[in-house]
Amino acid sequence: MHYQLERTHGCRISDAWAYRGLKTAIIENKILRVVVLIDKGADIYQLVHKPTDTDFLWRSPWGVRDPSKFIPTTGSPTNVWLDVYEGGWQTVLPGGGFPSVYGGADMGLHAEVNTMPWDHAILEDTPERVSIKFWVRTYRTPFFFEKTLSLSSGSGVLEIDQKLTNEGEEPVHCVWGEHIALGAPFLSDDCVIDLPGGKVMNHHEDFHPNNKLKAGFEGQWPMVEAKDGSSVDLSKVPNKDYRSYDQSYITDMPEGWYAITNQKLGVGFGVTFPTDVYKFLWYWQSLGGGYGHPWYGRTYNIGLEPFTSYTNEGLQAAIDNGTALHLQPGEEVTASVRAVAFESSVGVESMTPGGVVTTKDG
Repeated sequence: MHYQLERTHGCRISDAWAYRGLKTAIIENKILRVVVLIDKGADIYQLVHKPTDTDFLWRSPWGVRDPSKFIPTTGSPTNVWLDVYEGGWQTVLPGGGFPSVYGGADMGLHAEVNTMPWDHAILEDTPERVSIKFWVRTYRTPFFFEKTLSLSSGSGVLEIDQKLTNEGEEPVHCVWGEHIALGAPFLSDDCVIDLPGGKVMNHHEDFHPNNKLKAGFEGQWPMVEAKDGSSVDLSKVPNKDYRSYDQSYITDMPEGWYAITNQKLGVGFGVTFPTDVYKFLWYWQSLGGGYGHPWYGRTYNIGLEPFTSYTNEGLQAAIDNGTALHLQPGEEVTASVRAVAFESSVGVESMTPGGVVTTKDG
């Protein structure tokens, strides 16, 4: 049996952990701690800025459940996923959003890799740098997916390098996204969202009683129209008493990054991504208005989610509107994403693809 080095300094990495029965990896340095649920989609469950003890990621009311030990009383293509949705950050592939049927196969909500156990291997383990690779094969489609998480000493940047391969012998469609949910106490009405610009589109139809945004509205970030005709600035996060539940999409971004800063806490979270792969940024607004199953008004969170496609109505809808990926036999698509923790009380002016942040105060 190989025993890993047990350092108390520099970068550290270990896959010798379990959380609620799920094999788990922990990656950290003096700035970040990242917890990955290997047996549940290789989901990033925690992303903590250690100097301020801030976990940026949201937790669902029911938290982590081991799918192998949990038997729901009924099943549906939506509920099966939600029953084990712990919050945090999921890889979404090959169907983003709600259920659909593709190639004769049922594609459930955000199918299919984030409810599966993944394989993994630690690639690098030194005080200066750590790296771990995760990989998985889908079971209703012919995809092979790999992602490598790396962290360098003294850095607040989590490096995520990914590759998607069509192992089938025919062309296959897919939707690929980063399902990143942010929550309290980091999330509050002290938060501002910064983007480099782009076109914002509200979801094309009303889908919930607490929709406040005008369906189908299109304009320039950050201003959109509400159902009552008023203007809404999406860069300003309301508090939970706002009681809205909405979905918007940002596209035509001149650069691939976003940042959200809690101006009171003086800490922020940002993501960089390649816009030639992720052409849309989904903005899920669950601001205390998610009534009924499964939220029952309990949840206050947002999702800022780079996706290849839109809307959130599933793979077939993305095929119909021409935004789904279409991989030829053996074709590979790669993407490098960077998640960044930073300290600021004013917000962000820009971010480089490598995760270097320039705040508005220079």
